[in-house]
Amino acid sequence: MGPGWYYCPDCRGKFTIRVGTVYERSHIPLHKWLLGFRLMASSKKGMSAHQLHRTLGITYKSAWFMCHRIREAMKEDSPEPLGSGGGAVEVDETFIGYDETKKPRGQKKGRGYHHKHKVLSLVDRDSGQARSMVINDLKANTLAPLVRENLVREARLMTDEAAYYTKVGREFAEHGIVHHGRGEYVRGDIHTNTIEGYFSIFKRGMKGVYQHCGEQHLQRYLNEFDFRYSNRSALGIEDAERTTLALKGAEGKRLTYRRPNERRATA
Repeated sequence: MGPGWYYCPDCRGKFTIRVGTVYERSHIPLHKWLLGFRLMASSKKGMSAHQLHRTLGITYKSAWFMCHRIREAMKEDSPEPLGSGGGAVEVDETFIGYDETKKPRGQKKGRGYHHKHKVLSLVDRDSGQARSMVINDLKANTLAPLVRENLVREARLMTDEAAYYTKVGREFAEHGIVHHGRGEYVRGDIHTNTIEGYFSIFKRGMKGVYQHCGEQHLQRYLNEFDFRYSNRSALGIEDAERTTLALKGAEGKRLTYRRPNERRATA
């Protein structure tokens, strides 16, 4: 069968160590995969597919797909709710990009957020974990179930004065609110400055490195930034350990090159 191949006596088939991982059916040498993981895990604001294709000496198409496979490996599996032990969890939303499909015909780009991609993020101050997800709208019926699902009831919820957090906030041990509209940003330990810091890293990476991302791929980019933020140097996790954690996440995950109704993103 040749070096690197193994034989399964049960199914009588041959396989390699790539089977059942994000490397499956990839013709890129494993040492280039390892370097790709290292570069993406150690680059605070991300590594573009163009840069990866030049560094690794592979085609742009292969580098683009490699980046998405690595992001898939960085995705958190079976995440535990945040805020255990009564910890403070900051929750806020932000906007990124511009969805041309949601813009009325003939209308120019405006300063509003209605036609931008919407993201909800949660940051646990104690554990340092970040969790983000793409959302369709900013309604209480949309946001409240996500807050309930991702926070334990003894958590201290920290938000701004947005009305869609008012009702769900009563379900937790405390709901601290800062009124940005009145110029208030900190009151004791009640603030959303931690999550604003996360958003600044995310937006500098998306605008400065990736420049554009379609909505169908945005969740994978969020997985990437969540992973690096949740495993950052401030928490005692350096580049080598962060890369190892990403490599361990490659097991049991597959990502085919093109899924139905998916367009290619620019990175």
